[in-house]
Amino acid sequence: MSRKIRVLLAKPGLDGHDRGVKIIARALRDAGMEVIYTGIRQTPEQIANAAIQEGVDIVGLSCLSGAHNHLFPRVTQILKEKGAEDIPVIGGGIIPGEDISELEKFGIRVIFQPGTSTEDIIKYIHETVRLS
Repeated sequence: MSRKIRVLLAKPGLDGHDRGVKIIARALRDAGMEVIYTGIRQTPEQIANAAIQEGVDIVGLSCLSGAHNHLFPRVTQILKEKGAEDIPVIGGGIIPGEDISELEKFGIRVIFQPGTSTEDIIKYIHETVRLS
């Protein structure tokens, strides 16, 4: 029997809106994943450290404040500095389409925009994180 996929969900920066990320957390949990939600107003350093300490398989970032172009790449940079660049980072929230390719250049694997179904997110995580 294989272990559960471990997902860390976080709200970087000063964004205090967390309804969407909580819906995602519940959907992932209901799909059999182990979800660690760090809560709101986390620094990139706190998020990267938590991902490493918890031994997660993937990190999901949610941002509605418009600071995604700074905060998301900072998380991937810190993970790389700490030798944990193998942890995939995905994002979601209110992120303009024109920002997505730049975020991908910094190592964000995919951005899920408003209206993405939880089934699509679950499928992506299963395809990205393959456990033996």
